[in-house]
Amino acid sequence: MRKYKVAAIITKLELGGAQEIVIYITENLSRDRYSPILISGCGGILDGEVKNNPKIKPFFIPELIREVNPIKDAITLMKIWRFLKSERVDLVHTHSSKAGILGRWAAHFAGVPHIFHTYHGFGFNEYQKWWIRKAFIWLERVTARITDRLIVVSSENVKKGMANRIGKEGQYEVIHCATNIKAFSEIKIDFDQKKREFGIDPESPVVAMIACFKPQKAPQDFIFLAHRVSQVLPSTRFLLVGDGELRSKVEELIGRFKLKGKVILTGWRRDVPEIMQIIDVLVLTSLWEGLPIVFAEAMASGKPVVATAVDGAKEAIIEGVNGFLVEPHNIEKFAERIIRLIKDRNLAQKMGSEGRKMVYPTFDFAHMLKRIKALYEKSTINS
Repeated sequence: MRKYKVAAIITKLELGGAQEIVIYITENLSRDRYSPILISGCGGILDGEVKNNPKIKPFFIPELIREVNPIKDAITLMKIWRFLKSERVDLVHTHSSKAGILGRWAAHFAGVPHIFHTYHGFGFNEYQKWWIRKAFIWLERVTARITDRLIVVSSENVKKGMANRIGKEGQYEVIHCATNIKAFSEIKIDFDQKKREFGIDPESPVVAMIACFKPQKAPQDFIFLAHRVSQVLPSTRFLLVGDGELRSKVEELIGRFKLKGKVILTGWRRDVPEIMQIIDVLVLTSLWEGLPIVFAEAMASGKPVVATAVDGAKEAIIEGVNGFLVEPHNIEKFAERIIRLIKDRNLAQKMGSEGRKMVYPTFDFAHMLKRIKALYEKSTINS
C-alpha cells in the first residue's frame, strides 16, 4: 500500500484552536499510510515548537500573512504551487481563511487530486463593511467549486454556508472542534499555589476568558462585565489569558474602572489545563465564532460556561444545563449569569458535571482524527 502525501496549510501558527487541531492531525496521521507536511506563514508563537518537532515536516512561507497584500499573496500562491508540484502532494487540507483561499487555488493549479478545507468559522461576518463582506463571500463561493470537502466545526456553519451559496450541501461534513480531554480532566494541581501564582487569594472566586485580543473576541466586553460583577462581588478576580492588537484598549479600560489587581492580564500561556482548574466560570464574549475549542476545554475541566449565543455555541453549551448563552454586548445579562454561578456553588458544580458528561467523545481529539482519516481514506481509496 503506497503512502499518500498530505499537506496541511494554515495562515499562522499562533496559539489557538485551529492551530492545535492542525498540529495534532499532522502529528498523528498514520505514517504507514500518510506522509504529512505542514505549511504555514511565519511569526507564530508555535513556530519554534513545530520546527523542533520530529513528527512534523514544516515548510514556512514568510509572505503568507493574514492581511490582504496583492504582492505577498501572489508570491505565496506561487511558492505553495511550486512546493506542492515538487513534492507531488496527493491531498491538500487547508485551514483558516487566507490560507484556505490561496492554498486551495495553489493546489488546484498544481493538479493536486484531493482538496479539503476546514472552516473554523467563516472569514466574513456582519461587522465588516458590506463590500468587504461581499468580496469574501464571492471568494469562498468560487473557491468551493474546486474543493472536494468542506469541513465545518458546527451545523450552524453549514446553514451559513448554504445561505450564502457557498458550495453544495453534499460537500459539507460537520466535525466538531476537539481537544485533549485527558489533559484537562485528569490533571492534578495545588489549587492554592496556582492561585497565588497570579496574586489571587485562595478564597477569591475566579472568572476567566481565554482568547486573542482581537475585535472578533470583544475583550473590552470582558472588562465591562468584570467592572459590573466586581461592584456586587468585590472579592472576585478576573483572568484574561491571551494577547493581541486590542491590549492597549483593554489596559485603558482596566485603568478607567480602577480594576488593576482585580483583572489580571496573563499574556499567552501554555498551562491552560492548570488555569482551568482554578477558575469558577469560563467566559467568552465573541461576536462571531465557528465553535471555539475553549468550550471543550472548560467542559472537560468541569467548569460552567457563560458565552455569547453566536454560530455553533449552542452545539456545545446547552442553556441552563452546562452554562448560559447571552447575546453579544449584553453586559448586564453576562454579569447577572456570572454572579448567579459564583453565589450558587451547587449550580456551578452541577453545570460543570453536565459539561463533563457531554464532552466525550464528540469533542475528543481521537474522535476528530478518526473522522478526518475516514474522509481522507474515502477520497484516496476511490481515486
